[in-house]
Amino acid sequence: MTWLEFLGYLTGLGFVSTDLDMPTLIRTAVIVNICNAIMCRVIARNNNMNPVGWPIAGFFFGFWAIGAALLVAAKRDQSA
Repeated sequence: MTWLEFLGYLTGLGFVSTDLDMPTLIRTAVIVNICNAIMCRVIARNNNMNPVGWPIAGFFFGFWAIGAALLVAAKRDQSA
């Protein structure tokens, strides 16, 4: 696995298009991951979770962090 493939699948963009060149992938990943960080912040704030850690995770791990935040929020709702 190359760095380009790894970055593509980490950000989720590899599932959309596998033939992106590195500059395009990086620019798009930064923009998309900023949006993911904002979404993680909203999820964390609405569910009384860490409002700093989740946006950082959202920026670095993309939609994977959003999925994790939603799962943690759902589990917290069930246990409450």
